[in-house]
Amino acid sequence: MSSSSSESESEPAKSLIPSLPDDVALNCLARVPRPHHPVLSLVSKPIHSLLSSPLFFHARSLLNSTHHNLYLTLRSRASTLLWFTLHRTPTRILLVPIPSHPSPALGSAYAVLGTTIYVIGGSINDVPSSHVWLLDCRFHRWRRGPSMRVGREFAASGVVDGKIYVIGGCVADNWARSANWAEVLDPAAEKWERVASPVEVREKWMHASAVVDGKVYAMADRGGIALDPRSGAWESVGTELDLGWRGRACMVDDILYCYDYLGKIKGFDVKSGVWKELKGLHKGLPRFLCGATMADAGGRLVVVWECGGGNGKDMEIWCAEIQVSKKSDELWGEVDWFQKVLSIPKGSSIVQCSSVAL
Repeated sequence: MSSSSSESESEPAKSLIPSLPDDVALNCLARVPRPHHPVLSLVSKPIHSLLSSPLFFHARSLLNSTHHNLYLTLRSRASTLLWFTLHRTPTRILLVPIPSHPSPALGSAYAVLGTTIYVIGGSINDVPSSHVWLLDCRFHRWRRGPSMRVGREFAASGVVDGKIYVIGGCVADNWARSANWAEVLDPAAEKWERVASPVEVREKWMHASAVVDGKVYAMADRGGIALDPRSGAWESVGTELDLGWRGRACMVDDILYCYDYLGKIKGFDVKSGVWKELKGLHKGLPRFLCGATMADAGGRLVVVWECGGGNGKDMEIWCAEIQVSKKSDELWGEVDWFQKVLSIPKGSSIVQCSSVAL
């Protein structure tokens, strides 16, 4: 054995922070806000390795030090799907690209469970797919998930009690699609099971979905339906909610927010059963937010929208983060920040945005 190899074998592993036990150092490093991680990774090789390890993310979760990260899917003019994450530093905020979805499916459903985004179904060459792809947001790695029982496009989805439910997105024209019109995935078992559904609710197209008060709401072309996974019961969506729900929506603190065609962000108060305008935004945001989509970023409302670029060739993606609250039975919002976060070729469009705690 050479002296150099002997020395390398006997060389002790470097500690994360000199003079501190590694478990104590991990406890300290896991509390550092995520925007500072790029700088933190430059301190040493052990810290750089730690920041991309499952142990580090597990420690952040146990310490309740996670930070909500926004993930955005865009469809380019060439119909390819582009994925980005919102990157924050102490001095700027911008969208940075991450590895894109391996499948070019159109009309997929999306669900977030833990640190994973599930991309469910969609059509490829006009054929509905049963494939499911998983993005591990800790490491930005894709892998195939368990396929559904039937192919779907433009389905509704929602997460309740750690299980993923999908509704519709297929024509119930044979026994298989009728029996499996709704399905549920138990991630632990990695297997889809059918969810019994009455014939009268089986619409094909779902243009919006959300989990409201523990129920999966699916908005179809002719009214909406809701599934209570705990009891297995189905019900029609109330007229007030159905008439006011426009486009992509999200839940923040028991309020369902969406953007209407009149240029207003509205919230549906589940307890009172009425829509209310989110007030206080007239001085902070533009009048109209084209292609607006929303996500819940740890109790704050994040809104992403499209805007024409100044040169006529590009399109801009803008983002805003809003503190929302309920005061005297009214909904109020205060814009923390809003700015352009990306420029892309004209003809692109926003597909979906999701928030993941890391």
